[in-house]
Amino acid sequence: MAIASPSLRSLHKPEFPKYPCFSYNLRFRRSLHFSSRPFPFTVRASSAVALEPDLSTPQNQTVETDLFSCPVCYEPLIRKGPPGLNLETIYRSGFKCKKCNKSYSSKDAYLDLTVTAGLRDYNEVKPAGTELFRSPFVSFVYERGWRQNFNRSGFPGPDEEFRMAQEYFKPAEGGILVDVSCGSGLFSRKFAKSGTYSAVIALDFSENMLRQCNEFIKQDASLSASNIALVRADVSRLPFSSGSIDAVHAGAALHCWPSPSNAIAEISRILRSGGVFVGSTFLRYTSSTPWIIRPFRERILQNYNYLTEEEIEDVCTSCGLTNYTKKVQQSFIMFSAQKP
Repeated sequence: MAIASPSLRSLHKPEFPKYPCFSYNLRFRRSLHFSSRPFPFTVRASSAVALEPDLSTPQNQTVETDLFSCPVCYEPLIRKGPPGLNLETIYRSGFKCKKCNKSYSSKDAYLDLTVTAGLRDYNEVKPAGTELFRSPFVSFVYERGWRQNFNRSGFPGPDEEFRMAQEYFKPAEGGILVDVSCGSGLFSRKFAKSGTYSAVIALDFSENMLRQCNEFIKQDASLSASNIALVRADVSRLPFSSGSIDAVHAGAALHCWPSPSNAIAEISRILRSGGVFVGSTFLRYTSSTPWIIRPFRERILQNYNYLTEEEIEDVCTSCGLTNYTKKVQQSFIMFSAQKP
């Protein structure tokens, strides 16, 4: 476990009601108690809370509540270890939910924040579209030929897609970005290298995709020390407090989600007011697709949740997102929506 300076920044119950984001340092005292009452989580970095005596630690160890929340109850996790959102500090930290008494820790290079983390006997198999990307082979070839084939469907290519996403994300500059269903981290790494965000969280359900992402990060010296963290999580159970994230990206991902509506509802939940969601995916068909071809496309594409332009806008709006915009090219769509 890492050694850090003894500090406690109390944001759980503001000492200054008129300034709820005000924090300060003080010595750790055993008489302070953690309150389980919900509170507005508005910080963009980890913040500390007081702990009950049974969770007390030596003075040379930092204990904080973190940006991450329990995927079971959404209570902010207590973090023991060095602060920061990067590979090294996350790996050297331990996380625990005070309400569920469930612990979470890093496996290999990523932090496992799934509901099933740590279970020994229970094994859950996801739909075929999800399980495919958990394969070591697909994880390896994704950036080595697989992703390049997307241009046949109108995807303009990673560099142009990144530029388009950055335009949409301008209101979220300087904040925390979560790249959900990040795969091997193609865009997570671009976001981190851009220096536009205070931290980038590469999040995926696939263990092998996250391992591949870590390999790419280790090969790039400019990324190894950047504020990028790898997290395993379910997009329909995102491990973040409500209103705590500035930007969410989902590149070529929506069609792979078992329930796009549940996932977008979760994304809406974690976005702060003014936060931005940007996604791209394959369309089932477009407004220019001949009617005679549409039933055929629906049959051959039924293994994935390919939606129409109208369906994507409808689900974003129903989940409370506004300012919906889109760009369409053949079967490619990139869309953006904002949390009011």
